[in-house]
Amino acid sequence: MSNFIDFNSAKKLHEMQESKNRISELFDIKYPIIQAGMIWHSGWRLASAVSNCGGLGLIGAGSMYPDVLRENIQKCRKATDKPFGVNVPMLYPNLDEVIKIILEERVKIVFTSAGNPKTYTEALQKEGLKVTHVVSSTKFAIKCEDAGVDAVVAEGFEAGGHNGRDETTTFCLIPNVKKHISKPLIAAGGIALGSQMKAAMILGADGVQIGSRFAATIEASAHENWKRKITELNEGDTHLTLKELAPVRLVKNKFFNELEDIYNVGRNSESLIAALGRARAKKGMFEGDMEEGELEIGQVSALIDEVLSVEAVFANLLKEFEETKMPKF
Repeated sequence: MSNFIDFNSAKKLHEMQESKNRISELFDIKYPIIQAGMIWHSGWRLASAVSNCGGLGLIGAGSMYPDVLRENIQKCRKATDKPFGVNVPMLYPNLDEVIKIILEERVKIVFTSAGNPKTYTEALQKEGLKVTHVVSSTKFAIKCEDAGVDAVVAEGFEAGGHNGRDETTTFCLIPNVKKHISKPLIAAGGIALGSQMKAAMILGADGVQIGSRFAATIEASAHENWKRKITELNEGDTHLTLKELAPVRLVKNKFFNELEDIYNVGRNSESLIAALGRARAKKGMFEGDMEEGELEIGQVSALIDEVLSVEAVFANLLKEFEETKMPKF
């Protein structure tokens, strides 16, 4: 049975506080909900749908050639008159060209990750952009603040995709980061329900970044095989691996088992790179090969049992957020 809740009713019944919080004010959005810029998922359809629902949609530049990124930015602008941004993983090539396109297309919000926040922050801010950087530790959150970013995403190791080596959970990370920085703080990793959103904000976050729940939406650009697979995953079906290269949380499948076989005969980085080959992530998440492809998703996928529209996801998040009450004792 569908979990769909009428979005217009949800908006009326489950408004968050009338005064905007720091993330809502920073990005000029209604709800402090950011959709993660996931490779092979976050095209203009997903980003614009999230922005139209009152959150902040992000186009995922990591899986796009520069000309494809430009096309997605232009289509997103036609599909929404609300703020949206671009996520730029700094471990991918063509960075200078990507930044040039972002500036030429007058994007106003950029989320950077997997690199040094000092690289582009000042230059982008001089052009009037808001810059947020994604980290997995308090140490790097402090470096972000020193670099002058406008906000910080602190991501626990429950999250899918590329991750931190320290394996610090969101529940432990958020209050510690909050204690050490003054910039607006966005929690990420293990958040798919309104109750989890409220928990993150109680721990000190000003807003949340959600990936896995938006990966399993109608508007996500991923393959239908992969979206369906997400809804079938259980606890323990994902694992953090490839620490020697760039830690990533993957679904356990034939490809994952091949990586484990390499570990069994020794931690050889060259062998791991060879096993990855080219376009493994595209093969899995975009082309739908559930055995040979690289499948990146968070632990919270165990709570996702249905592919929904973005509108339905927002309705559920707002309803759950409002209905979650603090227990008395």
